[in-house]
Amino acid sequence: MAKRLTKEFNCPTEFALEVLGGKWKTVILCYLRLRPHRYGELRALMPKLSDKVLSERLQELAEKGLVAKGRLPGERAADVYALTPRGQSLKAPLAALYQWGLRHAEEFGVEVDEPLGLERLGR
Repeated sequence: MAKRLTKEFNCPTEFALEVLGGKWKTVILCYLRLRPHRYGELRALMPKLSDKVLSERLQELAEKGLVAKGRLPGERAADVYALTPRGQSLKAPLAALYQWGLRHAEEFGVEVDEPLGLERLGR
């Protein structure tokens, strides 16, 4: 069952973080901003994330209208997760967060991987 949203927020950022809150939600959205992914593909991209948590986060994102489960057409028909139009509206902020992480990781003394090679894609 989805956690009910508070009806009043003091700041739009507070509201946005309430909807997107949690490390894994934004990571999942970041991968889906490029293209739909099968559950197994998402799982492989986030090896530190358990199946239980991935399933929960996908369900929460779907309940918020950001992600939808669909089916690929054709011979390779498979269930995939994709951004909804509401989720698509997050593409620019997600790209900005991704780029910020790339630029500042070294300053924080951390290494970041790029499992999809997004920097090389210019995204």
